[in-house]
Order: sequence, then C-alpha cells, then structure tokens
Amino acid sequence: MNRIDKRFATLKSQGRKALIPYITAGDPAPSHTVDFLHACVEAGADVIELGVPFSDPMADGPVIQKACERALKHGTRLVDVLDMVVDFRQRDSETPVVLMGYLNPIERMGYDDFARRAQASGVDGVLVVDMPPEEIDENAALFDEHGLQSIFLLAPTTSDARAATICGHGQGYLYYVSLKGVTGAATLDAAAVGEQLDRLRRLTDLPLCVGFGIRDGASAAAIGQVADGVIVGTVLVNQIAERADDPASIPAALQSILGEMREALDREAVS
Repeated sequence: MNRIDKRFATLKSQGRKALIPYITAGDPAPSHTVDFLHACVEAGADVIELGVPFSDPMADGPVIQKACERALKHGTRLVDVLDMVVDFRQRDSETPVVLMGYLNPIERMGYDDFARRAQASGVDGVLVVDMPPEEIDENAALFDEHGLQSIFLLAPTTSDARAATICGHGQGYLYYVSLKGVTGAATLDAAAVGEQLDRLRRLTDLPLCVGFGIRDGASAAAIGQVADGVIVGTVLVNQIAERADDPASIPAALQSILGEMREALDREAVS
C-alpha cells in the first residue's frame, strides 16, 4: 500500500484529520530544506508537499513565487529536490512525500527517468499543476508502475462533469482549492467549502483536503470540520522568507504554526 493511502487509512481509523504543510525546496537555501521537513513532521504533519521550484509558478501568489526565485537563485533543480527526499528518508521512512510543481522540470528530465528516480528517492505522489487528467493518461501507467500517485486539484469553479473526470483519475487524495485566485488569497468561507465538498463526495471516495486561506489554528479547525485534511503553505513560506537571514530560527517558527494547527484539528476531532 502506498504511504499516502496508509496514512489516510490510519487517520480515518483514529477519527483525525490530515495536516499537510507545503514548503518550497531550496528556500532559502538547499542545505536547510531537509531540516524543515523533519521539523514539520515533529510538529504533527501527516503528509508533506514539497514544492519543486519553477520560474513561472502561475498558480502561486507572490509569497511562493518569491520562494521559487530564492531557490532558483541557488540553482535548485528537480534532481536536487529528489536528493533532498533521499536525505529525508534516512530518518523518516513513513511520512508520505508529494512533489508539487509544474510540468516543465519533469519534461526536461524525461518522464521515464523522473518516475524511476522519484520512486528510488522515496517520493509517494506527484501534483503537477499544469498537467490535467487528460494529459496524464499516457503517463498514468508509468507513474503507477513506480508507485507514484497522481494528485489533482479541484476548484469552486470546477463543473460537475469536469469534477467527475478529475475524480476518476485521482489517487491518494484530492486537493480542493477553497478560493478563486492564487495561493495566499485572503477570504475563507468554511460553510461554502463544506457545500462544495459534499458535492464532490458524491463523485469520489478519495480523501478531500483543502488548501488556500488556512493561516492558523482557527481556520484549520473550521476547515477540519468539513474536510479530510488541511493544506497550509503560504503562511509557512512567509515565515521562511522573514527569517531567511537566520535559517536556524525557521524550524521553530514552522513548528509553532503547525503545532497550533495540529492541536486545533485534534481538539475538534474529539469535541
């Protein structure tokens, strides 16, 4: 069983919700990323989304765009990100890792080479923002062969027909974008998100995890009432940016935010 499936099965049996942090690999420098990953797990992360830096991250807001710029300034490439996962796996063989990014770096490496290296590195899933399900068909078997689950995005504007197609191709979990716009947008309506998730649950049994707009324990708990997991990125990446000149302080900052969210989610689960 893939680590992602195993983790969500465990969470479901415990009546708990997934906490999924996102950070950009190589930000503020490649040597720090693995320490940040371990800090996230120690704070209660269930799955890690590790961003592959790209020069044109079109779905991301300015905070993550700048994180990509910082990482690319250090020459962080896809092969380096895979090496970071190898390093992470020296101490953590259980936490699922999902690479999140864009198609160009994978195409440059080559799909066969990427799938082989990703599996060998210990990657569990891939979320490629600009690879719709229709375009993954020819690579789905390749990814499956190498134990890589394909994670897809859904949005408030996704039609029922389109959602059915995405759900039919999805694996691991589905990433529901709670807001219209790019990452880092501000307004979050948990009730409206819940209505959308109810619609999607008629189409799939996959866990539904929500990202965009989750900033603290209160927003995580609100979304945790209606979703199977919460995804948090911008607030973490912003902490990294603010402390780029003092990277030793970053793990504690990440743990403070994630610890509050973990506590709020678990408190909501038992209430």
